[in-house]
Amino acid sequence: MPTRRTPAQDTRGRFLPGNDGGMGRPKGSRNKLGEAFLADLCADWQEHGPAVIARVREQRPQDYLRVVALIMPKDFNVNVNDNLELTDDQLIARIRQLDAAIRPFLATEGDGIAEVGRGKATAH
Repeated sequence: MPTRRTPAQDTRGRFLPGNDGGMGRPKGSRNKLGEAFLADLCADWQEHGPAVIARVREQRPQDYLRVVALIMPKDFNVNVNDNLELTDDQLIARIRQLDAAIRPFLATEGDGIAEVGRGKATAH
């Protein structure tokens, strides 16, 4: 299908130098339907929203959970850190406790952390 060109365009449809591109679409014309839809949706939500949420939660929990999942941020980072309130001495003591607890699992040959990952060689 041949493309329509105005005299202000070249053979490839590009605007020629000095062309302002015309007036374009009237401001807001593309958004009228979307704005009307959102206004209607908002009015309906204000009247029925909480009751609908409760009904969906009770009758269709799978859809309720789907909506919850959809509105959650893609990168949801929960940082639970009880160590923020510790003094330096308390933090050092906690590290030593953890080290003592995991050292038997880490030490395979020798005396501990320096040997981590250096178990007996295996043939592959």
